Amino acid sequence: MIRVLIADDSAFMRKLLSDVFEEDKDFVVVDTARNGQDAVEKVKRLKPDLVTMDVEMPVMDGLTAVEIIMRENPLPIIMVSSLTSVGADATIKALSLGAVDFIQKVSSPISSVSGIKEEIIEKCKAAAGANIKERNIMKTFKIDMTIKPTVSKSLFKEKIIGIGTSTGGPRALQEIITNLPGDLPCGVVIVQHMPPGFTKSLATRLDSLTELKVKEAEDNDVIEAGKVFIAPGDYHMTVEERNNQRVIKLNQSPPLSSHRPAVDVLFESLTKYGDKVIAAILTGMGSDGAKGIKLIREAGGRTLAEDKSTAVVYGMPKVAVELGGIDEVLPIEAVAGELSRLAKK
Repeated sequence: MIRVLIADDSAFMRKLLSDVFEEDKDFVVVDTARNGQDAVEKVKRLKPDLVTMDVEMPVMDGLTAVEIIMRENPLPIIMVSSLTSVGADATIKALSLGAVDFIQKVSSPISSVSGIKEEIIEKCKAAAGANIKERNIMKTFKIDMTIKPTVSKSLFKEKIIGIGTSTGGPRALQEIITNLPGDLPCGVVIVQHMPPGFTKSLATRLDSLTELKVKEAEDNDVIEAGKVFIAPGDYHMTVEERNNQRVIKLNQSPPLSSHRPAVDVLFESLTKYGDKVIAAILTGMGSDGAKGIKLIREAGGRTLAEDKSTAVVYGMPKVAVELGGIDEVLPIEAVAGELSRLAKK
């Protein structure tokens, strides 16, 4: 049984979330809180398994509450975010402070938004089992695979880095991007599962923390050394060739395994660059990216996966390893250094 504390200043949202959890036999709502201070105090007293946390609340806001809880009584937190740009920015900051994931606020009765019920339950179940405390474990594993990659020839001399991630990704990406050197000799393309608006906030935040240039990708952006592109929410991202340059192409083809953007779509577009590709798959639910990263490895690219010891949700990396698509498994703290080494090799 997953014991949930709901923190929100809106009576409507407290009722909505309570009703959703009460309909699922795996959850029980232990209490509700009307502001961040109330949430901090009830976390100490009730020791819930999971907290849903509103961003904007009186007395103490959600960001401050997340910071205090993750410092004093760390546990999985799901943010409840508005669709405004301010809400998106605050949510990205909360994720960087340790919140596991987020759900978007709705303004209509729960009976008319049945689709959101499944999202809430799925994300909260994944969050409840998230790896919150086991961090900073420096280990490196070499994977002994029987696959012998067929190296493809590429006309491009410079390499390209592709990264795919989902739940827990914003914090993992911050760890990686802020530790890549400013003189990185290649471009980076990233798919992070997020809805529209939030990917732009993520890119803006990462850009403010690194010497690299980070932006939400736009159609026809040219991939160059030292530039990082994050796929926009609701758009698949691929890499194509134009006038001897690698360029970003966006499309709204149907979601792949319910994802748009999808990591597999990006990774499959990179296979044509053969041994010039370095790909990494990080924390996240499900299996998106596992097939694509295996194709990259078979084409001669170098592939990495985040280790279970640091992955918030060991889903996507686990499947990638099981499918035989990974050369090396690393804790998140070691990924940036290995990406940089391989890019300069």
